[in-house]
Amino acid sequence: MKKSNWRWMKYVVALVIPIQTIWGIEVGGWQLFSPLILAFLIIPLLELLLPADHSNLDALQSELEGKNPLYDGLIYLMVPLQYFTLSLFLWKIGEPNHSSLEKIVMISAMGLNCGIIGINVAHELGHRSTKFEILLAKFLLLSSLYLHFYIEHNRGHHKRVGTHDDPASARYGESLYAFLIRSIVLSYFSAWQLEVNRLNKQNQSPFSMNNQMIHFGVIQLVLLIAIFYFFGWMVMGYFMIASFLGIALLESVNYIEHYGIGRRPREDGSFEKVMHCHSWNSNHVLGRLALFELSRHSDHHYKASKKYQLLNHHEESPQMPTGYPGMIILALIPPLWFKVMHPLLEKEMQRMPEMVKAE
Repeated sequence: MKKSNWRWMKYVVALVIPIQTIWGIEVGGWQLFSPLILAFLIIPLLELLLPADHSNLDALQSELEGKNPLYDGLIYLMVPLQYFTLSLFLWKIGEPNHSSLEKIVMISAMGLNCGIIGINVAHELGHRSTKFEILLAKFLLLSSLYLHFYIEHNRGHHKRVGTHDDPASARYGESLYAFLIRSIVLSYFSAWQLEVNRLNKQNQSPFSMNNQMIHFGVIQLVLLIAIFYFFGWMVMGYFMIASFLGIALLESVNYIEHYGIGRRPREDGSFEKVMHCHSWNSNHVLGRLALFELSRHSDHHYKASKKYQLLNHHEESPQMPTGYPGMIILALIPPLWFKVMHPLLEKEMQRMPEMVKAE
């Protein structure tokens, strides 16, 4: 039991980027660059050098870790931390002493937090069953102006992953840039359609106040009006850019997680069950810790309710050559991405016949 009490502490690594962002915004100067340097230079380089960790918890360890409330406490802590970071950003970026470069870097750092905290941690909490945790997830998504993700991801993406009906599944030969446009736009309309379908089944009007998409739109508009009122239109614009960067980061993660992988159709037009082979996986340790095990994505899709600390490696899962930060950088250069990933995909499809090419 003693060992179980300390294993959670490795996820304290996830606090480094938001704390660096707070420090950089407060101090200014070169320190503003520190979260970006860590996320897109130091971590990718280290993950190229350090071996991946394929180890799993045994049954007893899983039972102990699943009951340890400190894992949940760490996740909950990210909510006030994100809002403190956002408040400091809004307060500081409007100050006249910042250069244009400092503002660009500050917006980029806030966008990084909107992606890895505002949406990624919300993703973890949004799969929980308690109203309290779902409320925390929505608070985090609000900080990135991406509340409809809660609907589309849980009720859309997890059911339709690896099919043409899923906006968040990247197709073979599709560049990151084309995917971002398609996924961001179609995911929004998909969330609307999912809500309309839900209300129709309950014989309610899509334009009633029971439509969550209307709730989400109003809440996000109220937040923007409040920022405009207290900080001005320029700061509101900076926040909207940071939010968009966070959304683009999240959708870039979707791109690398599902690129080119499809599920086999059945004769009746449905698709085979989502298995561990239907998502790209990464066991590179730093990215796993910084993103609360998001990169063990195959096991997450197999059982979405499983808490982050319990996600496992599975041999049938296709493996990325490096961690998430490095893969995102690779995806920014489409010809290089295709050169690396297409041979890997062909190899994995030969190894796992349940996989098909998503075209």
